[in-house]
Amino acid sequence: MPLPLYLLAVAVFAMGTSEFMLAGLLPDLAPDLDVTVGTAGVLTSAFAIGMIVGAPLVAALSRNWPRRAGLLGFVLAFSAAHAVGAVTTSFPVLFATRVVAALANAGFLAVALTAAATLVPPDKKGRALAVLLSGTTTATIAGVPGGSVLGTLLGWRAAFWAVAALCLPAALGVLKGIPAGRAEERTTGGPTLRAELAQLARPRLVLVMLLGALVNAATFAGFTFLAPVVTGTAGLSELWVSVALVLFGTGSFAGVTVAGRLSDRHPGPVVAVGGPLLLVGWPALALLADRPVALLALVFVQGALSFALGSTLITRVLYEAAGAPSLAGSYATAALNVGAAAGPLIAATTLGTGAGNLGPLWSSGFLVAIALLLAFPLRSVVAAGRSAEVLR
Repeated sequence: MPLPLYLLAVAVFAMGTSEFMLAGLLPDLAPDLDVTVGTAGVLTSAFAIGMIVGAPLVAALSRNWPRRAGLLGFVLAFSAAHAVGAVTTSFPVLFATRVVAALANAGFLAVALTAAATLVPPDKKGRALAVLLSGTTTATIAGVPGGSVLGTLLGWRAAFWAVAALCLPAALGVLKGIPAGRAEERTTGGPTLRAELAQLARPRLVLVMLLGALVNAATFAGFTFLAPVVTGTAGLSELWVSVALVLFGTGSFAGVTVAGRLSDRHPGPVVAVGGPLLLVGWPALALLADRPVALLALVFVQGALSFALGSTLITRVLYEAAGAPSLAGSYATAALNVGAAAGPLIAATTLGTGAGNLGPLWSSGFLVAIALLLAFPLRSVVAAGRSAEVLR
């Protein structure tokens, strides 16, 4: 894989740290801003909503920008939003900074996903996506637990300052490693913006986007409210939240790495095996959450399965959106973040029910079940190999 691809992953690491770290900061952040944990969880949805709206919009606006300048601007805007978030005492202002940061993240990720696909041969999109997502999974292993520990020791604001600072070396990496050329040269006769947007009318593309969104919704539903399960249901101390996040991140790194090797040519087996296991895993985690050893083991397993299945489906989005070379990344980003927005919202509604802290885990299982029910009768679309896409 080319070096610029890994430099993009560094920036994705910084952004992934921000997107996921709230899972470990909610117990500290909520009382400081005088809101409930459920309300504070909406910050995750705010970020995701900004990503959903921003991905196609910013990608469309920036499709002819110099690629390096665009990526650099997005990273610096992301850093500035976190600096403002670190000093505010207002929940609405913090909510707004999450939306702004999400717009910057959406623009960066949409351009980066498209750029990644052009840096590798046509049959290596899954591998390229795995490298980019390794930035996110590394964030769950190192960045997110680190933010959780920092938040526990110095307060949640310190974690926000850390993310703002982390963006600076990422910006330097973009500046030094990404060519300054334009994202799409109009002289090459590529598709028009209207033609790229028309790809959204293709049922195959819509299906894989929907499946990716559902699986990611399940991931965020359980992950966002993992801290209360660890400290409440399992009865562990706050520092064990970091351990749980590390295990989830380690599992996700393993899952996305394995899936990156398989998703280009063999997506069907990944979905056929990983889907049912993921479906069983979320209820099992809810039933065994009061047993710390089982809880921590299943957190690792669910991280691996969630990212293996999710990254495979998002790879399918990139293949199905091959007719939209400058917007394909935004479609993948939107699919990921529709799930990231819906998951915590659905999970938050279960906290006030009899399921309590375990409600989000049950909702994750429900969302996976819906995805599998949709995928089964249309499994030929999900399982389509890379060769079929190249020949189309």
